[in-house]
Amino acid sequence: MRYVRNKISEQKYLTARLPEIPTSDDDKYIIAREGDRLDLLAKEFYDDTSLWWIIALTNNLGKGNLMVPAGKQIYIPANIDNVNEFLTQSEQDR
Repeated sequence: MRYVRNKISEQKYLTARLPEIPTSDDDKYIIAREGDRLDLLAKEFYDDTSLWWIIALTNNLGKGNLMVPAGKQIYIPANIDNVNEFLTQSEQDR
């Protein structure tokens, strides 16, 4: 979460807006294996470890660590084009 300091050194927290991640016929479901991590799954499916939060968000995971419980069914959204557009727009807004 980002924050901004005002002139009297008080902190203001800005609301984080995350993109909607649509469902698609190309979405995948996997069963997590021992040692699976969100960043490694993002590398495997999106070729980008920094997109781990997409898998975390859609599966309600990642609160404190990147490990995925073995045996858990994991939803992997296929259509993340709007996420890249959202991130590009967010960078321009800063």
